[in-house]
Amino acid sequence: MEKNKISHKTLKYAAPLILVVLSCISNYSYADRSDADTDRNASAAKWKSTSSFLNDIGIPAKKFYAVTIDNNNNKWFLTDLGLISYNDEKWTLHNGYMQGKELRDIAFDASTEGTGFWIATGSGITSLSSLVETSSASSSYTTDNAAILSNNVVKVVVGNNKVKWIGTEKGVSAFAGTKWLDVSYDDLYPAVIFQEYPITSMATNHAGDSLYIGTKGAGVARVYKNEVDGISGASVYAQWGPIIIPSDNVFSVFIEKNGTKWFGTDMGVAQHTGNNTLENWVVYTTAEGLVNDYVQSITADKNGQLWFGTQGGISVFNGTAFKNFTKDNGLNSNNILCITVDKNGVVWIGTDDGVNSFSNETFTSYR
Repeated sequence: MEKNKISHKTLKYAAPLILVVLSCISNYSYADRSDADTDRNASAAKWKSTSSFLNDIGIPAKKFYAVTIDNNNNKWFLTDLGLISYNDEKWTLHNGYMQGKELRDIAFDASTEGTGFWIATGSGITSLSSLVETSSASSSYTTDNAAILSNNVVKVVVGNNKVKWIGTEKGVSAFAGTKWLDVSYDDLYPAVIFQEYPITSMATNHAGDSLYIGTKGAGVARVYKNEVDGISGASVYAQWGPIIIPSDNVFSVFIEKNGTKWFGTDMGVAQHTGNNTLENWVVYTTAEGLVNDYVQSITADKNGQLWFGTQGGISVFNGTAFKNFTKDNGLNSNNILCITVDKNGVVWIGTDDGVNSFSNETFTSYR
C-alpha cells in the first residue's frame, strides 16, 4: 500500500503536558481506498432482524452505555435505569445494587481468584463478588480508605494480570492483589492534565501491565506497572507530539490479542501495529469506508473482525473491507454507545434506544 503523508496540525496547548520528545515519523498513512473496498450499505435482505420488547416486562430502559460479561456468560449493562442483566432467557433490573450512586463503568475480573465485579461511580470504586447474591462480599474504595486519586471515578479496566486500573478525574490509580500501586508518573501526567482533558476510555495490553488512556483533547496517555509496585508513565500519542492520529479527542481504545492497537476519535479511527511508536500507523475515515467518523466503541468478534460503534451506525472491518450497518439493517439506533462479544460469540450492542445482539447474520432488538 502506498503511504500518503499527513500534515501536522497546529494546536495551542493550554496545559503543561510534558512530552517525551521524539524526532521523526515514518510509515504512517491514511488507508488507501483501493486496499479497503467497502460495502457501505449492507443488504437488508441478507441481515435478518427480530425483536423483543423490554417495555413489556417492565424495564423501560433506553440508554445502555456500558457492558461486561461474567464467567457464566451473563450480560451486565449500565443503563439510565441502573444495572440490568440478561442470562439469555431473562432480563433483570437490579434496583437494590448501588442504589443512589451515579454509575459510570463496569468491569468483570474473569480470573479464578478475582473479586468479581468492579463498578466505577461518582463516589468511588466498588468491588462485588456477585451482583446476584445479596450476601456477596463487597468493598468500596474512596480517598478516605484507599490510595485512589479521586472519588470521581469514570472508567475501570481489569487486566489479565489481575491489576485493576481505575481512571479518575485526576488520573489513573491501580490495585493489584491487596495493594494499591504508587503513582510515579506525575512528571509526565500531572493531575491538571486529566482535569483539563478528561479520561474517556481505557484498555490494557494483552499482558495487562500497560494501560492506554483515551482523553478528550490530549490524545492517548500511557502508563504501566513498574517492577517496584508502582505506576510509571510513557510518552503520549497525540497530534501535536511525535504521533499523528486523526484527532486528540479519543473516545474508544481497543487492543487486539496480537497487540494491534485501535484508537477511535471524532475524526476517524487510527490503527497502530508493532512496537515502534513512530511507525506503522494507518488512519481510516468515511473516505475509506467507515460509516461515521465519530467512533465511540470498538471490539473484535470470534473471527477477528473489528466492530466499530459510531454515532452513525456500525462498521465491521475484516482487514481489507468494511461492512456497514445502520437502523435500515435492524439497529435500534445509529448512536452506538458500547459493544462487546460474549462467550458464545454473540455481539452485544448498547445504544441510546435499547440493545441489539448479532448472531448467525441476524440482529435481535431489545427495547
